[in-house]
Amino acid sequence: MSKSYTYHKIADSIEEINFSSKGLAEINVAGKHICIAQRNNELFACAAKCPHAGGTLANGYLDASGNITCPLHRYKFSLTTGRNISGEGYFLKLFPVQNREDGVYLGIPDPGIFSWLK
Repeated sequence: MSKSYTYHKIADSIEEINFSSKGLAEINVAGKHICIAQRNNELFACAAKCPHAGGTLANGYLDASGNITCPLHRYKFSLTTGRNISGEGYFLKLFPVQNREDGVYLGIPDPGIFSWLK
């Protein structure tokens, strides 16, 4: 079963996003803190906090392979799968990003039927 998303416009263009020199930015969308990464003019989005110890990922960096690296313990995560690439077993929540003619949009999962249990 595939997830459904509500897309929120986060910028009129990629250039409008305030990326650090390391290609990372943190934004707030629909009450969620999200880290946005830019690599080779492609955008990726993930949870703002590392699932290991809660480090702020926007304060980390992208390695040569395009993995996001947490500033606290240097755990690395694939921005295409969310998988922790050094084998500790953590997964990083990812969000879809669309670069449309009228702007940049981020997908937030629609709450499911059991969302009241959270």
